Amino acid sequence: MKKLILPAARMIFALALVLHTLIPAFAQEKQSLRILDQTTLEGIPGVTYRYGFQKGISDESGTIYLLTDKETWLYLSHLSYGSWSLDPLEVAQALQNGSISQKEQLHGLQPVSVIALKMTEEKDKKILISDQERLHHDAGAILGLDPVVSGIRKSSSFAFDPVMRGFKYDQLNIVVNGLQSANAACPNRMDPPTSQVALNRIREVEILKGPHALRYGIGIGGTINYIQEAPDFTSTPGIYGRVSSLFETNGGVWRNDARVGFQGSKYDIGVLGSYSTGNDYLDGDGNPVPANVKRGTLGIYADFQATSKDLLQVSVNRNFARDVDFPSLGMDLRTDDTWMGSLKHTRTFSGKPLAQWTNSVYFTRVDHLMDNLLREPRMMDASTPAITQNWGFRSEGEWKFTQGKLFAGVDFKEESADGTRTRTMTMGPMKGKVFYDNLWQDSQIRKTGLFANYLIPVGGTVFSASGRLEVNQAVANNPAEEFTQLHSEVENSQLNPGISIGAQRDLGKAFSLGIWAASVRRSGSLLERYINYLAVGMDPWELVGDPQIKPETNNELDVVLGYGREKISLELTLFGSYMTDYISSVKTDLKPRLATSPGVRQYVNVDEAMKTGFELNFKQQISGSFSHSLGVAYTYGKDLVLAAPLPEIAPLDLRYGVRGHFLDRKLQAGLNLRHVLAQERVSEAFGEGTTPGFTLLDLDASYPIRKMLLIKGGIQNLLDETYYEHLSRPIGAKRTPMYAPGRNYFLMVSFKF
Repeated sequence: MKKLILPAARMIFALALVLHTLIPAFAQEKQSLRILDQTTLEGIPGVTYRYGFQKGISDESGTIYLLTDKETWLYLSHLSYGSWSLDPLEVAQALQNGSISQKEQLHGLQPVSVIALKMTEEKDKKILISDQERLHHDAGAILGLDPVVSGIRKSSSFAFDPVMRGFKYDQLNIVVNGLQSANAACPNRMDPPTSQVALNRIREVEILKGPHALRYGIGIGGTINYIQEAPDFTSTPGIYGRVSSLFETNGGVWRNDARVGFQGSKYDIGVLGSYSTGNDYLDGDGNPVPANVKRGTLGIYADFQATSKDLLQVSVNRNFARDVDFPSLGMDLRTDDTWMGSLKHTRTFSGKPLAQWTNSVYFTRVDHLMDNLLREPRMMDASTPAITQNWGFRSEGEWKFTQGKLFAGVDFKEESADGTRTRTMTMGPMKGKVFYDNLWQDSQIRKTGLFANYLIPVGGTVFSASGRLEVNQAVANNPAEEFTQLHSEVENSQLNPGISIGAQRDLGKAFSLGIWAASVRRSGSLLERYINYLAVGMDPWELVGDPQIKPETNNELDVVLGYGREKISLELTLFGSYMTDYISSVKTDLKPRLATSPGVRQYVNVDEAMKTGFELNFKQQISGSFSHSLGVAYTYGKDLVLAAPLPEIAPLDLRYGVRGHFLDRKLQAGLNLRHVLAQERVSEAFGEGTTPGFTLLDLDASYPIRKMLLIKGGIQNLLDETYYEHLSRPIGAKRTPMYAPGRNYFLMVSFKF
């Protein structure tokens, strides 16, 4: 009996001890945590959370309830706010405060990269860059921070024309705040749309990969959206500003930027400006490369909180460029004067599904002059004044439902171009004779679109559906005689539908999978329809447009596999694109206008073409002071009719960077490695040449002096590599490579108040 009582007593004692430990836990009350929108400070319903074995969805007020401990992480996700997590210490702080806030990700579901031009403490997936990039006089050049974007260069100092996954020019949709755009007045794109974007007030750049961003227009290869800073209203009136200056030794480049603003509880008004100059630089072998440039911007902006629900925003910019060298072209940029203006009204609603309605209008005018008057020797004096004008409007509503979100609206864009080349013969039997070439033919395109984007979670999967229907109307108001002999009908209207469907799902605690499919159609551009006997391609052959060219269609599939833990993230994107009626050009028997041109190409449709490739991004916080990142991008393109490579496809591009924070995180230093493989898959039909690979190494360091002064310096191309990019156009008839700068030292000083 004693043998039975003793074990029973031990069991009762152990059970009592367990109950004594567990009862307080069972008696613990759940703590509430409210999840708020960072901008409106309103609760976010429908946030999915996971905290150990506890999981659920936030209620109508954005509140969740947790039984907490000191070791568990909190994982949160929402279709409009992305996925994020809090470590145990952050959970404790959030519960003490009673709430946390998260910023809405307006791009929604689709493959996207974000370049942020403003340093931030937010735990978002952004490529942070400093005021050095904000000082750049070409907004296209900063896109090269992401290996997915390469660029066509015809000048060594200006006009970086982006190429993404082998798509270029009007195959990409370039916009500011989802609406404003500009057209190159120069047929050779000395002034691409990206060159007209003033970076002074740009907060970040969304690189929306593939044809999925139908809200902003048709970009069958992708959309690049420059997003301006939100207004900063303060309870008390104040003044703020920034003055920055940067000097580069190789080429004697000066970049300067200034901004002064006045803010109060209902207004944020300011003036901004920038000015940059540069001269010829030396390549890695010490040879000079023409690179003269003068570029500036002057602008004003005004944001008014008219009522608690009405926001009015106005901005006007004046850009100018002078005497910019374009050694790979037959002329240089002499003057480029641009006006850009926009007006935007945003109305917010509460207590109803319609959360916001936005109406915007914009205009752009580019006045461009190029000539060859500084070139020696020359057989003729040639100059081309050209003007392009854009204007448009956009009206969009945003509806937020309990489990879904809808964007829908209408937009309109009109773009026009006109310009005549004057040729005065200076030698030979025709000396003194003057010729006039009607290049743009006063051509015009109007685009009217209806669009919608709907996002909804179903179970553990978030679905996205986007659609656009666009009417494209084109006409040449002043067609040239030789053009009408080739094309008797110079007016055309086309209907372009586009659809994109996607789904994203978490796979366990760390992995996620996203799949997007799209079929989008694009009409030919002003260049592809109406250019009149001018060499604007890779080779010296003149090009002539076709007003009746068919729209090209991109059928694309994107698969994104993600992995994320506390200090590490990895994302692999695979894409495949099958294109029909792909717009290209072929050689003809037509007679060129210039004797130096070997012939004439005409824009045509290629029945079939394909592109495929991948992008890889990796980030890891190695320790409290060190982090590193890796980015890789590769595209393979093929003309399925000729069974030959497509032209102007950038080679594999790899970026690796290490950053460190020292002296209480004030001193920041970084080392960046870039390795580009040789490109041997080239188009013989377009006379494209192969390019060798190269490796670059850059160093930089920055240190703030108190709160208002920042000093940054570094060395670019530390190894003094002699190299050139595959997409840089060669110089002259001998097709000499346009080499990039050799070793370059820079120093930047930025003062903020």
